[in-house]
Amino acid sequence: MIRTVIFDLDGVIIDSEPVHFRLERAMFDELQIPMSAEEHNSYVGMSSENMWENIVNKHHLSYGPGELVQKKHLLYLHHLSKDKNVYPIPGVTELIKDLYKNNFELVVASSSPGVVIDAVLQKFNLEKYFIATVSGTQLTNSKPHPEIFLRAAQLADSKPEECVVIEDSRNGVTAAKAAGMKCIGFANLNSGNQDLSKADVIIKSFEEINVDFVRNLQ
Repeated sequence: MIRTVIFDLDGVIIDSEPVHFRLERAMFDELQIPMSAEEHNSYVGMSSENMWENIVNKHHLSYGPGELVQKKHLLYLHHLSKDKNVYPIPGVTELIKDLYKNNFELVVASSSPGVVIDAVLQKFNLEKYFIATVSGTQLTNSKPHPEIFLRAAQLADSKPEECVVIEDSRNGVTAAKAAGMKCIGFANLNSGNQDLSKADVIIKSFEEINVDFVRNLQ
């Protein structure tokens, strides 16, 4: 039986992928990188460190990945602090609260750095519902490697088969299944053309699922 629910952050709790895409596209233009939409979409769900390392190597940039990661994080945190029209994805707050009331262990596992995870949860007043957060920047391997979700299960004192992951990216779904967990794929149109076919179920809205659905996911 499912006892732990692991939430991705970007594209699942906050509809931030359009913002990330816009900020990254501005950086690509500034760096004069010919970045196709297909290549850009392939990085969704991957840690910023791995994404920029790949980009630096592929496009032979003179900048170090760390410099570009830091610049992007500062741009995003500035946007998050200034934009008053940033809200949780419809239905996700209600689901989080209902799962919490029904004694599920909730964890955020995101490729974003810890400071971004904390900023988003605090902005939406959701931090008290989660027993832990895991940032991909703390780990050796990035999604689609399962390390981030296995770490989340450890923090919740749960076995992988007792966990379900909610993800919006191909990399995230692949990581969840590699971890031996159930996976709900959230088809967020703003996350680009993501292949979620490996997920156990695919939803287009959080109104499609509830506590009983999650508890009895087979």
